[in-house]
This record gives sequence, structure tokens and C-alpha cells, in this order.
Amino acid sequence: MRVPSPGICPVLVCLCFVQRGYAATHHTSIKVTRNQTKHLEGETEVHHRPKRGWVWNQFFVLEEHIGPEPQYVGKLHSNSDKGDGSVKYILTGEGAGTIFLIDDTTGDIHATKSLDREQKNQYVLHAQAIDRRTNKPLEPESEFIIKVQDINDNAPEFPDGPYIVTVPEMSDIGTSVIQVTATDGDDPTYGNSARVVYSILQGQPYFSVDPKTGVIRTALPNMDREAREHYSVVIQAKDMAGQVGGLSGSTIINVTLSDVNDNPPRFPQKHYQLYVPESAQVGSAVGKIKANDADTGLNADIRYSIINGDGVFSIATDKETREGILLLRKALNYEKKKLYTLNIEGVNTHLDFRFSEFGPFKDTTMLKVIVGDVDEAPVFSMPFYDMDVYENAKIGTVVGMVTAQDPDSTNSLVRYFMENSSPEEKPFDIDAHTGVIKTAKVLDREEIPWYNITVAASETDNILDTGYVSIGIKVLDVNDNPPHIADEDIVVCENSRAGQVIHTLTAIDKDNSSNGPRFYFSLQDSQSVNPNFTIRNNEDNTASILTRRRRFNRVAQDLYYVPVVVADSGIPPLSSTSTLTIRVCSCERDGRVRTCHAEAFLSSAGLSTGALIAILLCVIILLAIVVLFITLRRGKKEPLIIAEEDVRENVVTYDDEGGGEEDTEAFDISALRNPSAAEELKYRRDVRPDVMGSPRHQDLSSIDTIDVQEFLKQKLAEADRDPSVPPYDSLQTYAYEGQRSEAGSISSLDSLGTQSDQDYTYLDDWGPEFKKLAELYGEKDPERTT
Repeated sequence: MRVPSPGICPVLVCLCFVQRGYAATHHTSIKVTRNQTKHLEGETEVHHRPKRGWVWNQFFVLEEHIGPEPQYVGKLHSNSDKGDGSVKYILTGEGAGTIFLIDDTTGDIHATKSLDREQKNQYVLHAQAIDRRTNKPLEPESEFIIKVQDINDNAPEFPDGPYIVTVPEMSDIGTSVIQVTATDGDDPTYGNSARVVYSILQGQPYFSVDPKTGVIRTALPNMDREAREHYSVVIQAKDMAGQVGGLSGSTIINVTLSDVNDNPPRFPQKHYQLYVPESAQVGSAVGKIKANDADTGLNADIRYSIINGDGVFSIATDKETREGILLLRKALNYEKKKLYTLNIEGVNTHLDFRFSEFGPFKDTTMLKVIVGDVDEAPVFSMPFYDMDVYENAKIGTVVGMVTAQDPDSTNSLVRYFMENSSPEEKPFDIDAHTGVIKTAKVLDREEIPWYNITVAASETDNILDTGYVSIGIKVLDVNDNPPHIADEDIVVCENSRAGQVIHTLTAIDKDNSSNGPRFYFSLQDSQSVNPNFTIRNNEDNTASILTRRRRFNRVAQDLYYVPVVVADSGIPPLSSTSTLTIRVCSCERDGRVRTCHAEAFLSSAGLSTGALIAILLCVIILLAIVVLFITLRRGKKEPLIIAEEDVRENVVTYDDEGGGEEDTEAFDISALRNPSAAEELKYRRDVRPDVMGSPRHQDLSSIDTIDVQEFLKQKLAEADRDPSVPPYDSLQTYAYEGQRSEAGSISSLDSLGTQSDQDYTYLDDWGPEFKKLAELYGEKDPERTT
């Protein structure tokens, strides 16, 4: 709460006295006589309608009272009060007993505290008069209001200050800048305490303020930001309508002039000079230039251009620094041109047509570019060289030549050399003086068809400046690789027919197409007329193998070797001979291979790891079954064995020509191993004979000279006559190999009366033991082919 200034205190004291007198005259008039009945002598008693004992008016109390005594507010009085103290006045409500105190005998009300209208402008209280002796109400309770009367104790304030605003430069007079508003806490309905007027204390003559509305406007034309950008304006607000004695408050408005494009760009100089060496790289920045613009932001953006450019230079604008960057677009040559004169223009990109009279908003300058002479590296006559050379060419064969010249005016001699090439592995050499490139080793197109080399050239007296050029050397093909047939497995079916295509041959040639296809296939001269197979060219670089007869027998011959010659079409043509291996296999009717010779089939077809594992598992299972079977047989009683040493080896035969499982027999083949044991009487282990056969004896002296064929016939006849051998159509196969044999078994022999398809000429090489067999079976079939 503000304390009034000393100059206002006499006024407030006067108001207090006026108020006290006003309250005394008014509040004393509030007393109203109570309705009662008068008794006059000689008159009868008259009853009147009862009336209220008091009528309240509104009380007023002055705020900010600073007197030594409590401020008198008013007086309560009832008609029932005769002044004898029998009436007691009671005050309740807002502030009763704390702010407002009442004399319960006289009814006088005083304010004990200084009040502030801006905090609370009125108080609602209740008054009542009661009989002091009986405590009974003499008057009904009544409500009254004490209003706090305003005084000018609050100065105007700017709640939003200080202010920061902008206004465009070069604005017209009267352009609105901002409106400020001051608030006053005093009562606007009472007097002029809250009536505010505005005035400018600082900021003239640039700005003015409306005294009623607080609107601040520009007061001068053409305020230039480039001359002065910031202004500080002080505005005062005074209450009491600006009269003397009113309270005031002030605020600051910081005004900034925003930029407009009212300044064209200007180059600081009209002539510039720039030195650029002729060795500058194309595309590089060779210099900078800048025009000044007093504006800021977009208004200062400049676009640079070369007015008279010939394409050697170009200029770009740096967005950050607003500089013009001079770029080199073509190579410089001091010997051809030593000076370039460029006219460069800088133009604002964002124009404001309101200020076109300040223009034009562009400027030009002249830039002289001086080309500096440097010692340049030799320059080759071509940027890239293409050369070629035939493979297998002799060492020292000329491939081509490169030339380079010194671009300087001195025209120094040039030396050539290979770049990054060690003597051990370099395929080419170059003459240091002439630039002639020759082969340094024999080239093979099939190994490396292309060579990319780099040749360097430098001045003979200055090896630091070096020029380079790339050379591509193509190795040309010659017919130095004969074609060959790809290794493939060839199969012919036993049931094939004559003229049937069993395979198609393809050839491979490392040479290119000019020395490779077309290929020609033929049989070797020694096999030009082959009774089994022939070759047919398909005219598409392939050939077909055809059969010349029907039916093949893989038992008689399972492999055929056919030499085939393949030739290319190069100059001169080259050829090679490949021996084809044709395997005879058993096939289904639809041509699918069913089986081939076991060894050949496995080697040709090949078995995967999974198939080998499966076969191994089957073998293990079969072995386990055999072991189990032997174990069970040993556990059984065998009454047919006569003696412990009479243990015979058994041969179990399958796929016989007999009656299947019933023909499976066990035979004692010890007689075949030792002819002397044939005379002993042997019995079948599986069938006990009903009739004992008579023992057969043979002179031991004739055993050594016995003929094997006669021996086999004798054994076959004995087996047929033996009544203890059921069934009687059983085929018994003997394979007497003789003694001290060096060859393998030949036990698989056909019937004696059947012509064999096998070739037994190899029996001549088996020694004297097989001389007889060689004579019997060594006759060569004239129709059999090798």
C-alpha cells in the first residue's frame, strides 16, 4: 500500500474532517422512533401498525487513513434506546471486532486499521440491538455496507514493458510502431484517479505518441537503417488526466529499423588484376572478387556474372561470404595467350521497386587475368593409344610408337620410359629416344589377351615434370592350339540297332572364333572302316557316333576304343586325336542303362558318399547275418558227420538252371582240389542216402596224367548215376585248376557243347599247365572284332 506524499496529507486531513462531519449529520439522522402506543389523559388507547425501529443508510470510510485516532465511521441508534444504557448494540460480519469496533452503549463505529480499496472496496456487516438485562432483541437484525472510498494512491503501470519492436526503414511519417497501455489501480468511476494520459519523454523528434490511445508512430521520413539502426523511446503515463499532483509511470520501447533494399551493390575498385599460372587445374578456383552492399539478409544477396567471357573462366557466388569465385574452365597456355580481360557484373537478386530511383541495383568492374609461364611436362600427341600385336611374335617385334613434345617455348628433348614396370616381368620395352614400343617376351593370347601399360615422358634435363599416357595393347590370335574332344563317358546298349546315334561329340579350342570353329570330326586313318562304329559330322561343330551293327555282348567285350580325329578351320589347320572309350551296358527297352560291367560301371558312373555308406552298411548287415547263422549251426546237433576231421567245404550255388531252392546243395569240392581224394567215399551232409553206393576207385598212377576235360566228363557221369543225389537234373559245376597255377580262377565255364563267345588267346601266356586248354579254346573266331 502506497503512502501518500507529504503534499497530499493536508488534503486528506481536510477530507477526513469533512467526512466525519458528514457522517455525524447523516448517521444521527438514522435514529428512528420506535412505534409505540401513547396514553393521554382522557383519551382511549389507540393501537397503531408497528414500524421498524431503525433504517440503515450506507456508510463510507476513507482509504489510507493515517490519523492518530481510529477513523469514525458512523453511529447506530434505536428508538428503544432512552439513554439509560439498557440497550446493547452488537456488530457482526466482515471485519467486525478486528477492523471495525462498535461502542455497545452509544453505537459509535470506528475503523481501527488503514484500509486499501484496491484490496477490498466494501465490507458487509450486520447490526442488532438487544436488551442488556434480558438479552432479548429489541430490533430485528439488519444488514448494512461500509464502502471504502478511493483516493489517488496508485500510479499508472505498464505491465508489458519494456517493449522491443521493429519498423521498416524509410517508412512514411505516421507509420504505426506499437501501442502501449498503462493500467491504474485506482477507482475509474470515482474522480480522475484512474484517468491516464501518455506523453513521450525520450525519442523525439523521431517518434510521437497519442496521449489518449498510447499509439507510437514515426515522426520523421526516410529514417535510414544504414545511418542509425536502434532507437530507445521512453513513454510516460500520468493519472489525474495529467493534472498537477497526479501520479505517473514510464516504460522503454526499443525500436529497431528493419532493412529494405535501398542500397545497390558497389565494387570497391573499378579495376582488379589476378595472376594465374598456366599449370592451374581445370575446374579449380583461381581467384575471388566481392561487391559491397550496405543492406543485410536477402537484400544484400548478389549474383555475379562475366559479361564478355569466352568460356575459359566462369564465376560462381558463395552464399555465405557473398563473394564471386572465379573458376578455370579450360586449360591455360602461356605460349598461346598471356592475358585475359574480364568484365564482371554484380546484381542484387531481390529488388524493391519502391526504391528504384536509388538504382540501378548493380555494378561492374574489370578483372585482368595474367597467365604465368611455368615449366610444363611433355604432352603426348594423343590422350590414349590403341595397339595390337600377334601372339607368339618374336622378342623385339615392333608394336607401335608414341610421341610427346615439350609445350614450353624452349622445346626441350623428351625421354620416354615405362611406368612401374620391373625388368623381370615387363612384356614390352620402349626406346627412350624414339618412343618405339617392342615386345620383351613371347606373348600368349590364351593367357593374357590384353595389356594396359603406362608410358611416361619427361624432359631430358628436368625429370621432375613428367607427362603420362595410357596404352592398350591387344594380343592377336594365331592358330596355335589344336582342338580336342571333351572327356565324356559313352555307353552303347547291348540291344542297340545299326545306325543308332549313341553320343554327340563336342570340341574345345582355346583359340578364338577365327581359328577355332568350324570343327571337322573323322575316324583315324587306321580305323577309317570300323565294323562297329562310325562318325557323322553334324555341320554345327558337333559330330554323332553311330553304331554299324546290331546288338553288342558285354560278356564277350565290354569296352571298345575308337580313335577320333578333330580338326579346326584355322590357317594352317590343327588337329588332335582322342581315343573314345565306349562301354557296353545292358539297357531297358526305352534306352535306360540297367547295368554295366561292375568294375567299369562303378568307375564310369561313380558312387556318391551316401551310396558308398549304404553299400557298406549292407555288407556289415550281411556279415552279421552270416556270423549269426554260423553260430546257430554250431549250436545244433549234426549226427551226419562221422568224424571230427571230416569237415567239408560247402559251395552254395544260386541262379542254377535247376529247380530253384530245392536244387541248392552242398558239394564236397576237395576232390577237385586234390584228385587223389576223389576215390574216397563221400556222403552228402544234407540227405542221408537210402542205398549206399559202391566205392569208386581209380588208379593213382593215372591221376597225374589225367585229362581235365575227361575228368570233368567222368565226374558229371558219376553224379548223374548216383542214386543218392536228388534232384537228378541238378547241374554240378567243377573247376579243376590243377596244381601250381599262376592264373586266377576260370571256374565259370559254359556247357561243353556250347560255343563260347570269349577270347581265350590269353591262355597261351599262362604257362604249361594251361597248354591243353589253350589248344582246345584258343581258336580265334574270324567274326570277332577287337
